[in-house]
Amino acid sequence: MRRIAAVLPGLLFCLVVHAHVQPGDTPPDALGTTQEGKEVTVSSLRGKVVVVSLWATWCGYCMKEMPVLAKFQSLATQRGLPLQVVSINYREDRHVFVNTVRVLRPLLPGLLMTWDRDGTLGKPYGTARGIPVMVMLHRDGTIAHVHVGYGEDMLDRDQRAAGLEAVPFRHR
Repeated sequence: MRRIAAVLPGLLFCLVVHAHVQPGDTPPDALGTTQEGKEVTVSSLRGKVVVVSLWATWCGYCMKEMPVLAKFQSLATQRGLPLQVVSINYREDRHVFVNTVRVLRPLLPGLLMTWDRDGTLGKPYGTARGIPVMVMLHRDGTIAHVHVGYGEDMLDRDQRAAGLEAVPFRHR
């Protein structure tokens, strides 16, 4: 009995450390801060399908994924569909974030780019297992899907289908 009592707190700690949001859950409200310092929240985007992508400039897959997300945003905007892509820069210096947004904004119009300096925003979505992380939210703000990682074969297929090439910018 004492052995179980000793192991149980350890198991609970592991479950808490590795816990992350699941489809149907209500996610944390914060989605980062824009280059201009404006806070972006899930609640402010309610009524839209929201695609959240956590990325960093050193992540090659992340940088290849961004034009695909920009194309989705562009098509949704052209067709009047209620969609917003929020790309959250994950755990990079503010200077890197600001310069990256300045370079990428003209290449990726329509993406709402925010910043997560210390990784706090990404933790509930499983960023401890790696990035990119893509989270899709229903119009009511609940989680529809969480995906960690990106396969090169999936990326190539999506980019060819969208008629896009990778972003010609890489920091590191």
